[in-house]
Amino acid sequence: MRDFNEWISNFKDSIATWKYYTDFEKVYRNTDKIKDELNILNGLIGADDIESEFRRIVNKFPAVLNVIPILIAKRENEIKITDADRNYIFNFKNPNYSIDDYVKFMDKTGLFDLLQNHMIHSLVDYVMGVETGMDTNGRKNRTGDAMEDLVEDFIRKAGYIRNETYFKEMYIHQITDKWGIDLSAISNNGKAEKRFDFVIKTPNMIYGIETNFYTGGGSKLNETARSYKTLALETDTIDGFTFVWFTDGQGWYSAKHNLEETFDVMENIYNINDMENGVIDSFE
Repeated sequence: MRDFNEWISNFKDSIATWKYYTDFEKVYRNTDKIKDELNILNGLIGADDIESEFRRIVNKFPAVLNVIPILIAKRENEIKITDADRNYIFNFKNPNYSIDDYVKFMDKTGLFDLLQNHMIHSLVDYVMGVETGMDTNGRKNRTGDAMEDLVEDFIRKAGYIRNETYFKEMYIHQITDKWGIDLSAISNNGKAEKRFDFVIKTPNMIYGIETNFYTGGGSKLNETARSYKTLALETDTIDGFTFVWFTDGQGWYSAKHNLEETFDVMENIYNINDMENGVIDSFE
């Protein structure tokens, strides 16, 4: 019998990979898409009569309006503004106001002041910095991706071959179609479609695998623990199929009791330490 407290004491506080903090390829890609419009708007930098120059540029190259939102770190094409005069919903893809209103937007948001007075030399470089800052919002998703990548590394090290003996992102109906196993116990008789992060096929067993890593707490952890407890109990009734859960992260300390309840009924729940100690090698 494993001891839960000992098991959870090995949970890690981070699995940040080299590219976890900033996805520079994404930053470069997003910036490159709009570099032509940004270079045109470079004509506003340090302009003496920036309002007139903006009008001239927009009249000649109206597509430059498309890139205005990213200058204030917004990805949406529509931006809502409320002031004492009126409520605005600016559309920068399909302009819905007069050029005077867009001039007002540039002025009131501080963009004219930024471009005219604050030593910006290149809007391409500026947007690259904006994109780098905004990319930090993607770290939460990258934590999940990093855990999947880590689990996949251990699966490969155990000798499994992708699309031969292990498969990524496989749905219940695909498992049933490929190996003829009845998984109606976990699909509500075919009414629900569950997808596993990985599926490992050995001569004697099909392993459906879920992975996650939590750096912070929240209600989602309790829901995850309860749902995986239910899934574990349901799969216990299926011959030839085993549900495996790889999870880690010190965020679990905020939902420790719920995780312990699942641990008590689920034989195949493992952390990164278990993988490092070769638990996948024990799959039969």
